[in-house]
Amino acid sequence: MSAVDVLSAALLLAGAAQCLLGALGLVRLPSLLSRMQAATKPQTLGLLLILAGAALRVPLDSAVTLLLVGVFQVITAPVISQLIGRSAYRSGSVHRKILVVDELAGRMPLEGPERAGE
Repeated sequence: MSAVDVLSAALLLAGAAQCLLGALGLVRLPSLLSRMQAATKPQTLGLLLILAGAALRVPLDSAVTLLLVGVFQVITAPVISQLIGRSAYRSGSVHRKILVVDELAGRMPLEGPERAGE
């Protein structure tokens, strides 16, 4: 077994473990915003580790494709997470009382059930 095989296996296992931790965070964390954090950051890192491990095992042209997949994941996952979080905040699904800092309080009107309680 070569050093590249060992490194590839280690990256694949580390990526799988990171994805598993993100999935556990989705199940165990209490609030919507913390679940979104668990869905975005560990899953992105886990995918990048898996892609790096796979890139070591495939030809160069396929490795470039895997690199592009990783770049698009890094670009799109935070943007989508931010949009979902903003939509949840606006619809009233985020409990404003549990937020430590609420920078959107005066800037964004509510549309959901919390609006009636204001």
